[in-house]
Amino acid sequence: MIGIETVVFFLFAALSVFAAVRVITARNPVHAALFLVLAFFSMAGIWLLLEAEFLAITLVLVYVGAVMVLFLFVVMMLDIDLVQLREGFWRWFPFGVVLAVAMVGEMVWVLGGRQTAETGANIAKHAADYSNTKELGRLIYTDYAYPFELAAVLLLIAIVAAIALTLRHRRTAKKQDPSKQVLVKSADRLRIVSVTSSKKVSATDGAKTDQVKS
Repeated sequence: MIGIETVVFFLFAALSVFAAVRVITARNPVHAALFLVLAFFSMAGIWLLLEAEFLAITLVLVYVGAVMVLFLFVVMMLDIDLVQLREGFWRWFPFGVVLAVAMVGEMVWVLGGRQTAETGANIAKHAADYSNTKELGRLIYTDYAYPFELAAVLLLIAIVAAIALTLRHRRTAKKQDPSKQVLVKSADRLRIVSVTSSKKVSATDGAKTDQVKS
């Protein structure tokens, strides 16, 4: 008899596949981003079934709550030409099919292996006091310390490269030289001008002016 966990797993799996397909087939970029949010929520549900609560919450908070919101703002603010966006689709379609078949083959080969099947069959339920976050932290900072640090270095390089590409020299770009700002004196920025005041009108001149007006 099929258990409730199996039914929920297939429900989340079907939602994930449907959302992933709609991400690449939706004509509107905003709709594609929303379908990607649905895919993230579905994968978070699958991770909850696998007792990976920390990863599920991180996926929802970081990717759905921050990254995808930023994507939506960027997509909505940009004036995207949908006709130009679809150009070259059929030209790259055969390459995409070959890549998809290769990825599916790799997943079948990995998941269908003897070691993966035996490991999946022997998964035991954890106790109530089991901490997924504690176990994940122990593995990251002990067995996978060097790969974790390598990933951090690669992300740092990517951030520096993105900033360097954004701040590349352009003719219209405005920039400041801190060394010149430090050496600036008050005389270079402030100029005092002596302005002569106009002559005061005397009482006699004022009376003559009134007589002319009358």
